[in-house]
Amino acid sequence: MTVTEPLLDVRDLTIAFGGKPVVHSISLSIAPGETLGLVGESGSGKSATSFALMRLLPPSATITGSIRLEGHPILTLPEPQMRTLRGSAVSMIFQEPMTALNPVMRIGDQIGESLLAHHPRTPRAELRARVIAAMQEVGLPNPEQRLRDYPYQFSGGQRQRILIASALINRPRLLIADEPTTALDVTVQAQILDLLRKLRRTHNLSILFISHDLAVISQIADRVAVMQHGRIVETAATADLFRDPQHPYTRKLLASAPTMQTDRSKPLATLA
Repeated sequence: MTVTEPLLDVRDLTIAFGGKPVVHSISLSIAPGETLGLVGESGSGKSATSFALMRLLPPSATITGSIRLEGHPILTLPEPQMRTLRGSAVSMIFQEPMTALNPVMRIGDQIGESLLAHHPRTPRAELRARVIAAMQEVGLPNPEQRLRDYPYQFSGGQRQRILIASALINRPRLLIADEPTTALDVTVQAQILDLLRKLRRTHNLSILFISHDLAVISQIADRVAVMQHGRIVETAATADLFRDPQHPYTRKLLASAPTMQTDRSKPLATLA
């Protein structure tokens, strides 16, 4: 039987600020084409982990352990080489697109900037065609007419699609999605999840999907890692975790989310 090497392999990752650890010796892996959900309450260390994977934490942060992307260690890479990997091998999208997009820059230029960062000699006609194709792929209507529009002229869901187009225009193998649907209403949220599933199938894309919402995680992840106070307390296949959670924190997380079967006469479970 052939054993597939992980695309991303994290071992004993510890992150500290001012000597105080906020992430404690965590390990996780993502196979090619797999989606791993990283779930936990606010302040559990999820976003710090994602920024560490992109090497975007401030100089005050101390990072120890091992991060390997396609077998290559990235924690020790010089910054110019790491800058080459960002956007080409691994990309990231964020919770609130209006803070990630430049409000005074046309969206066609912003998407094109991601391509030019790695292919600066791309001819103008090819650049425009690639940007239009990226906008079409993420379902943005009338891309030829909307290239010159600004972020404020798009809805929240459309702005998230712009970020996804920008993140994937260089065909990275790993996408880190940090709470990408939290600011969206449930209908648009479902559309973005459908889009990510489609792009994953089309490009054999691996995704680290970070959220505090177990309902969202259940719709997109193959496996789930549960994080509490900077530690991963449980990792399991999504169906197994929802059917038979092993850790008390996971059980409380599941019990704190209302469902159609929840007894409304009783309070929801709370997290200590």
